[in-house]
Amino acid sequence: MATVKKYTKKDGATAYMFRAYLGIDPQTGKAKRTTRRGFNTERSAKLELKRVEFEATQGITKKQECNKTFKEVYLEWYESYINTVRESTWNRTAGMFNNHILPALGRYRLRTITTAQCQTSLNKWFKATDRNYKRWFNYVQSIFEYAIRQGYITDNPAKRVIIPKKSAKSGKKLPNFWDKDQLKTFFSYIDPINDLEKYTLFRILAFTGVRRGECLALTWDDLNTQKSTLSINKTLTQGDKGKQIIQATKTKKGNRTISLDSTTLFFLKKWKLEQTRNLFMLGFNTNNKDQLIFATRNNTYKSLNTPKKWLDKTLDKIKDNNVTLPKITIHGFRHSHASALFAAGATIKEVQERLGHEDAQTTLNIYTHVTEKQDQEAVQKLVNFLDF
Repeated sequence: MATVKKYTKKDGATAYMFRAYLGIDPQTGKAKRTTRRGFNTERSAKLELKRVEFEATQGITKKQECNKTFKEVYLEWYESYINTVRESTWNRTAGMFNNHILPALGRYRLRTITTAQCQTSLNKWFKATDRNYKRWFNYVQSIFEYAIRQGYITDNPAKRVIIPKKSAKSGKKLPNFWDKDQLKTFFSYIDPINDLEKYTLFRILAFTGVRRGECLALTWDDLNTQKSTLSINKTLTQGDKGKQIIQATKTKKGNRTISLDSTTLFFLKKWKLEQTRNLFMLGFNTNNKDQLIFATRNNTYKSLNTPKKWLDKTLDKIKDNNVTLPKITIHGFRHSHASALFAAGATIKEVQERLGHEDAQTTLNIYTHVTEKQDQEAVQKLVNFLDF
């Protein structure tokens, strides 16, 4: 039976305290006790003792409020998250949190964050970027949902925000692909003799539609000269702390074997001979199955930025010659390949398989963009035919 006791505080004042038994903790099997002190009167101490004992007999436990900050909960969530996605993905996600989300919400106790604060952060991101604001905010919601599952909070304030939408911009967005004539113009400014490696790399991008990372991860073992095929089974990407790593292809469909045209195969064979000679002079033996098709002077993976630098340099050369050529990204070669396939009469299913798209919708999205010019040409053919 707990009793109230009188004691003297350090300042000499009289106070009252008690130590009560609360039963057995079902989780640990150990006795639970609580000590309360600092009561100014014996009566107030007894009243509190009765309340505590009553709650204990009723099985009532006062839930401790969670004082974890948003950042602390994020770090908990992240430890589980990294086991569900690829390294390149969790590395990019960490960057989003460190650069945008945590500076806005990280220092606040999670349970105190309001819908208004979430809305303010979202509005700020909306002004700063065209698309990423939605992705950042989705991650914010994920942290709150995780906290609810852990019992830290009972409500997700992020669910009540108003998601802003970008207004459609006037003018037409430039397509990120080249047609046949534009590709021919581009390749005419790369010397296939003195810049054989560069010529071969862009030839693969344009005539196979592989992604940049897939191209830079290629090894000579992936090339089957007898069957004229190229096996796509890995990709170069950016991992933790900016380190370049090799991962599986982006999707299951990404693992594919691509047929090569005779000219692309010719340049690959020619490049292999030159690479062997160049690396041998630098002290490297290239006679192994893991030898990279495109490697640095140290026989390591090229930087993921190398193709873009080569592209920009070539476009500058074209511009200096007063030739007009729309600017595209490295990924634009993939779209150019899709455009050429559609123009040649390939079906959506055939393009999907060749590009390694997981579903046909992705292929259809490209198809919508790349067929606009073909639609215009079709209309002109119709006008010429009707002729009235």
